[in-house]
Amino acid sequence: MKNNMDIWKRNLWICWLGSFATSAALSQVAPILPLYVRELGMVNMGDIAVWSGYAYGAATVLKVVASPVWGKLADQYGRKPMLLRASFGMAVILLLTAFVTSVPQLVAVRMIMGAISGFNSGAITLIATQTPREKAGWALGTLSTGSVSGTLLGPLLGGYLVEMISIRSSFIVMAALLLTAFFLSLLFVREDFSPREHCVKAFSEIWHALPDHALFYSMFLTTFFVQLALFSIEPIITLYVKLLAPQTGHLALLSGLVFASSGISALLCAPWLGQLSDRIGAHKVIFAALLIGAVLFIPQSFVKNVWQLMALRFGVGIATGAMLPSINTMLKQNTPAEAAGRIFSLNQSAQFLGVFIGSIMGGQIAAHWGIRNVFFVTSALLFINAADVYRNVFIKINSHAAAIR
Repeated sequence: MKNNMDIWKRNLWICWLGSFATSAALSQVAPILPLYVRELGMVNMGDIAVWSGYAYGAATVLKVVASPVWGKLADQYGRKPMLLRASFGMAVILLLTAFVTSVPQLVAVRMIMGAISGFNSGAITLIATQTPREKAGWALGTLSTGSVSGTLLGPLLGGYLVEMISIRSSFIVMAALLLTAFFLSLLFVREDFSPREHCVKAFSEIWHALPDHALFYSMFLTTFFVQLALFSIEPIITLYVKLLAPQTGHLALLSGLVFASSGISALLCAPWLGQLSDRIGAHKVIFAALLIGAVLFIPQSFVKNVWQLMALRFGVGIATGAMLPSINTMLKQNTPAEAAGRIFSLNQSAQFLGVFIGSIMGGQIAAHWGIRNVFFVTSALLFINAADVYRNVFIKINSHAAAIR
């Protein structure tokens, strides 16, 4: 027992480092993507907004389809092989991204990226299946700080590299970070995995055996809306910063600081919120975080300077830092181990679909109705999601707990 405990704790910290390196690489993309699109030949601001959304969201088109396939393979052959596949594959694609010569090539390479990615989702599945139930919230919250820390550092590093070297060289640095995640996983992650017969059951059979389908649907929907909320804004933040500070000579760096502000708060709060989730219930944390996030998106439309935007993004980071680990905790607590890869992969598909639709939606709204209106639409969607969670999860779990007492 002690040995098993040592293994999951060791894997947690190795996956933390791998998630940090992966997120530090991938989070550099959003702030510099509009600049890269412009470097590849586009000059109109509306076109840059739309194509930045396409390029950013392109990776998720194939993620949505590929994620369940990787989830099934993870249930059959183990989670560590998925970490190795994703990290090495993404390193190669990021290297190729440095050499594209047109925006369509950039979109195509981003689509290939989506088909082979998934390091962080693989790490979540590995830790969720190895961690004791009573430690799930803390472990998944702690793991999330790895990706949040990388997401915090990435935009700052990306903005610095663009000013010091070049956009193309930044993609080579990203590839090196993914190779770091690959070697960490190869050398240090331990998984005692034996394929089981029930792992190859049809998913429909496993799905019908789950106790509360409405809970799973609600968690998938929440993951979708959380990512849609984040990524309807992120691909156009650079343009919004330009609107707020038109005379700045450090656009990439300022944009990186705005991106980083939400990462700082999530980093500080995620482990504590994970423990809170273990103590009072993940459903309560999710519901409260959705309401807080919905409220905080509204004033972002009215900010007058970059620092006001940064402060509000800091608050949004607290809400999102609470939501995603708590969603994973809910799934962990209600999913049999033999189906974990497929259930978590469906949740990842919902996440990727939210990224894609959010990226496209944000770019389209910004181009046709103005950047400020993106925040109003995003807030309304989070309020709708909060109502769904309240009806299908919050009331049911509280009623069940009251009946037991």
